[in-house]
Amino acid sequence: MFEARLNASNVLKKVLDAIKDLLNEATFDCSDSGIQLQAMDNSHVSLVSLSLRSDGFDKYRCDRNLSMGMNLANMAKIMKCANNDDTLTMKAQDNADTVTFMFESQNQEKVSDYEMKLMNLDQEHLGIPETDYACVVRMPAMEFARICRDLSQFGESVVISCTKEGVKFSASGDAGSANIKLAQTASVDKEDESVIIEMQEPVTLTFACRYLNSFTKATPLCNQVQLSMSADVPLVVEYRIPDLGHIRYYLAPKIEDDEN
Repeated sequence: MFEARLNASNVLKKVLDAIKDLLNEATFDCSDSGIQLQAMDNSHVSLVSLSLRSDGFDKYRCDRNLSMGMNLANMAKIMKCANNDDTLTMKAQDNADTVTFMFESQNQEKVSDYEMKLMNLDQEHLGIPETDYACVVRMPAMEFARICRDLSQFGESVVISCTKEGVKFSASGDAGSANIKLAQTASVDKEDESVIIEMQEPVTLTFACRYLNSFTKATPLCNQVQLSMSADVPLVVEYRIPDLGHIRYYLAPKIEDDEN
C-alpha cells in the first residue's frame, strides 16, 4: 500500500506546473525514503529530476517500492479540481493499475476523490555524476525568470558568464543585443534577495532560452534558484521545495559553431 498526504495541495500543483511543460508523462518512483522522478524532456535535450522526501509529507507510507507511470496532463486536470488549501492524499495499492487522489476541504465537509489510470512507461535511469562545479550562483528566482524572459526576446540563446565580479547574461539576434549584469550582493540581510557567487574558475557557457524559460516555471516553489556550471558539463538549475525536496533541471550547453 502506498499513501502520501500533504496538508496543502498547492505544493503538488506547483511541482506539476514546473514539469508538465517539459514532460508529457513520467514515472513517479515511490520508496520508503520518498518519491523520485527522473525523465528526459520530450525532445531529449534536458533532464528533469524531482525528489520529494518522505519526512516532508504530513503522512507517508510505502510498504514496497512502487513505480507509477502518469500522464502529467491528466494529472494536472485532476489537480485543477483541488482548492489550494485542501488536504491532498495520494493512494495506490501495491501492483495496482490506478492511483487515487483524494482532496478534503479544511472543514472536512467536502471530500472528492479522483482515480487515474497508470501507464507502463519505459524508464531510462540516467546516472547523474556528482560534479564539483566551477561556479555556483544563488540568486532570487523571480529575477532569474525575468532575465530569461527578457533575453529570449533578443535571441534564441543566452550566454551566461560568471566571474568573481558577478554573473552576466547576454543574448543577441537580428533585433540587437542585450546584456544583464548582476553583481554579488554586499549585504546578506535578506537572504532571499541576495546574489551569491561561489567560484573556483570563471565559466562562460551558452544555453537555449527556450529551455531556461521552461525551467523558470518552478519559480513559485521558492524564493531562490541555484545555477551550477562548469565547462562542457550540463548546467544545473535547482529549485528547493521548502521542507519537502527539490527540482533540478539539467541542460547541456550549446556548442558554438564558430569554434569548429
